[in-house]
Amino acid sequence: MISLIACKNVLLDGPTFQNSPAWNIHPLLCEDVTIRNLTVRNPWYSQNGDGLDLESCKNVVIYNNNFDVGDDAICFKSGRDQEGRDRGVPTENVIVKNNVVYHGHGGFVVGSEMSGGVRNVHVSDCTFMGTNIGIRFKSTRGRGGIVENIYISDINMIDIPTEPIRFNMFYGGFAPVLDDGKSSTDLIDTEAPAVPVTEETPIFRNIKVRNIVANGFGNAALFMGLPEMKLENVTLENAVLKAPKGFTMIDVNGVELINVQVIQEEGPALTIFNSNNVELSDFKFNSGMNQPGVAVSGATSGNIRLKQDDFNHLEEELLLVGGADDATVVVQ
Repeated sequence: MISLIACKNVLLDGPTFQNSPAWNIHPLLCEDVTIRNLTVRNPWYSQNGDGLDLESCKNVVIYNNNFDVGDDAICFKSGRDQEGRDRGVPTENVIVKNNVVYHGHGGFVVGSEMSGGVRNVHVSDCTFMGTNIGIRFKSTRGRGGIVENIYISDINMIDIPTEPIRFNMFYGGFAPVLDDGKSSTDLIDTEAPAVPVTEETPIFRNIKVRNIVANGFGNAALFMGLPEMKLENVTLENAVLKAPKGFTMIDVNGVELINVQVIQEEGPALTIFNSNNVELSDFKFNSGMNQPGVAVSGATSGNIRLKQDDFNHLEEELLLVGGADDATVVVQ
């Protein structure tokens, strides 16, 4: 509906934007942008009916807005594939605060077109209600680009149909995720092969998420990198995640869960597959369900660090399968 290209000192304050044929608000290559007090609406069925798509912009503040849209609500981009890499202009130096998202494919989203990079972003004090996914990072092979230095805090999520938090580096492609009805031990049967690392390989690293309260109808969370480029250095701290199914990590490296509670109804609270240097501290979950609390699989998994005090009966609550063994896990 509104496209701002190569503008400086932009202020959007107060209007309602609605019923756009595709993206509603699209600042591109802009600097020093303030977006506040907006109402942004599209019908729930409007595919690509995004709310705000911030692309290759810097020095931006986004606050006190309401979104109810058909696709992603607050989305950061920086160009797609070779075109985005050639442009080479990241979205950077952005503050997002005190926004409310109702319907949308994602509340706060990075990608999938992030080939120029996204960095130095702080998101806080937002509420997502009925949003398909709350915090969403998505990319795929071919994009390239680096997403880094993202800080997210104090987010409330209510009635999330899928995951409150999702990192998906296989957006639109084959991924080793679980089909309905399969157990966590079946991940080994859907393992995706690694490919060579090139400029087309997306990199997501140095991301911190804290003070999260979420309930939903799907999975507690999904952290999924690529086998050739793992999701790296992600911290989740002070989170309560309530969902029918637990938290899944696939191809991650250097992930920390600190004071995280997963309130799952079935299956493991946490499944870890082909991942390294994962550390749990003060991890809580539904126990006594005749299911393991933590399931580790994959021949390349290693240095999974657990706290003995987080388990009532470690032998019963830890499952090692599919190439994982006692050497995979360090219990402190």
